[in-house]
Amino acid sequence: MDQSLIQNTVHFVKSKLEGAEAGHDWFHMERVWKNARLICESENANLEIVELGALLHDVADSKFHDGDETVGPKVAREFLESQNANPETINHVVAIIENISFKGGNFQKTFSSKELDIVQDADRLDAIGAIGIARAFNYGGFKNRALFDPAIEPNLSMTKDEYKNSKSPTLNHFYEKLLLLKDRMNTETGKRVAAQRHEFMQQFLDQFHAEWNGEK
Repeated sequence: MDQSLIQNTVHFVKSKLEGAEAGHDWFHMERVWKNARLICESENANLEIVELGALLHDVADSKFHDGDETVGPKVAREFLESQNANPETINHVVAIIENISFKGGNFQKTFSSKELDIVQDADRLDAIGAIGIARAFNYGGFKNRALFDPAIEPNLSMTKDEYKNSKSPTLNHFYEKLLLLKDRMNTETGKRVAAQRHEFMQQFLDQFHAEWNGEK
């Protein structure tokens, strides 16, 4: 594996995400990178592609580019080409970026690989548990969304566009996405870690609703 390429990618991503919203900043990328390497220990996969996919998966998230899903893959491809990366590696990493997102749970992947499975699990792990809770409310605050509104029920059958354009309270996001991720993990390591983080989120939600209703 070309360690200089990995280190150059780290520097590139840090510079691109300087000042980014805290749930989608360099530290998010670093955590996903760590998760991916952990999962990869138990999987037969190309570690270089896994690391590059993890580091570049959110280098230009469509949420911060007017919903344009082509920006991230384009930025990643141009960077990897500037590093003279292997064309097969570039195409694989770009395919991971194009197919990793949840998008309301109704998105059909057009590409499959063990490396995509690993990076997708690594990204989803950072969306749940204690950090997932913190990220959800940080983004909700960033978008000036309500914490919770009992009158607005979660929408569990959103289309991809409805999911992208949703302005519902932050707590709804747990039911519309975060609590669904445990059963959508691809790898055994991902499933094991997700189960613990899922339980932590469920305890948080029970406490939240009890406090909201004046029960505790």
